[in-house]
Amino acid sequence: MSTETLVELFEHGLDAPICLTWELTYACNLACVHCLSSSGRRDPGELSTAECKAVIDTLERMQVFYVNIGGGEPTVRPDFWELVDYATAHRVGVKFSTNGVRIDEAVARKLAASDYVDVQISLDGATAEVNDAVRGQGSYAMAIRAMERLAAAGFRGFKISVVVTRQNAGQLDEFKALADHYGAQLRLTRLRPSGRGADVWDELHPTAAQQRQLYDWLCAHGEQVLTGDSFFHLAAYGEALPGLNMCGAGRVVCLIDPVGDVYACPFAIHENFLAGNVRADGGFEAVWRHSALFTELRGPSAGGACGSCQFYDSCRGGCMAAKFFTGLPLDGPDPECVRGFGEQALAEQALAGADRTALPRPGLDHSHRGPVRGQAPAPVPVTIGRRPVPAPPDRACDVNPLAGFAAGGAR
Repeated sequence: MSTETLVELFEHGLDAPICLTWELTYACNLACVHCLSSSGRRDPGELSTAECKAVIDTLERMQVFYVNIGGGEPTVRPDFWELVDYATAHRVGVKFSTNGVRIDEAVARKLAASDYVDVQISLDGATAEVNDAVRGQGSYAMAIRAMERLAAAGFRGFKISVVVTRQNAGQLDEFKALADHYGAQLRLTRLRPSGRGADVWDELHPTAAQQRQLYDWLCAHGEQVLTGDSFFHLAAYGEALPGLNMCGAGRVVCLIDPVGDVYACPFAIHENFLAGNVRADGGFEAVWRHSALFTELRGPSAGGACGSCQFYDSCRGGCMAAKFFTGLPLDGPDPECVRGFGEQALAEQALAGADRTALPRPGLDHSHRGPVRGQAPAPVPVTIGRRPVPAPPDRACDVNPLAGFAAGGAR
């Protein structure tokens, strides 16, 4: 079956998501400046262990092959390993993303011995200087330590997950060498202007020249590098990149957040893309199959302003979340459109006097209210400003990111 036929099939949605992202908690020991979920403090309304197991039961019934677990830092939940074991026992594979804080020798051995659990170590610089400017001082050493433990335990093929930024776009070869050194696989993802990433996107997202260099690099190395279809907007350069090359929001992917809200896209945590909640009647299955939002997203699309572009069939108009959080219309060009149409649209916004402080933001912000415990302020080589912070959300969050969690290491 051709890729084009798959795209046409997937545009109308599937009975179950191919890739389900599940953020188990907003609690996090770091405060990454580009965090798409604005994580830091735990939300006291997050799903209980029993509710999480009920979701897993639903995923098993729907024959979801695997779930991509994130956060926040998912391993700080005291029931994290219990939930991982429950999922794999019910034939739902687990891939989880971590900054490495709880990957000790015992955990590394446990992961290496499992055929149904994969792990992604987040790293946003091939050097400590570049990584720690974005993820916090000491985070590079913590990630490298986790990789060393996984490699020593015999875990082959774990992932090194990199968000491509203006600062690390020139380090792709170094990232690949790092992955090869540890017997890992490199995974590159796109920086989206969502969550705290909206505050720094203007300064961190790759330049047009870097986008072209990234495209050329992926054309040369794409068969060995995972992208999760992050860069399908680059296909307008010519040759399609390996992967599906389409926006799968509400069609083949979605997100469950820590309190059970289901969003069409992991990068669009906003009420406009909220499809329902797993606590409602029918649970996740009813949301996936019957929500009005998902039905709309799976309907026919003419492509809007991009429909007349000769490259539309290549890039499909780009990323929904990137457009939304930069204030561009959803039927308009991607802000990083390689033909320059997105840049032109943003410039026209500026000329029209658009209020950049009024751009959409996620409804909830779980960022730390002060310095992160145990982390000294990191030197940031770019001027990272912030948009005005909205009023505190109605749902109260505990100040301590680990409030309510048992002390101690991973179980």
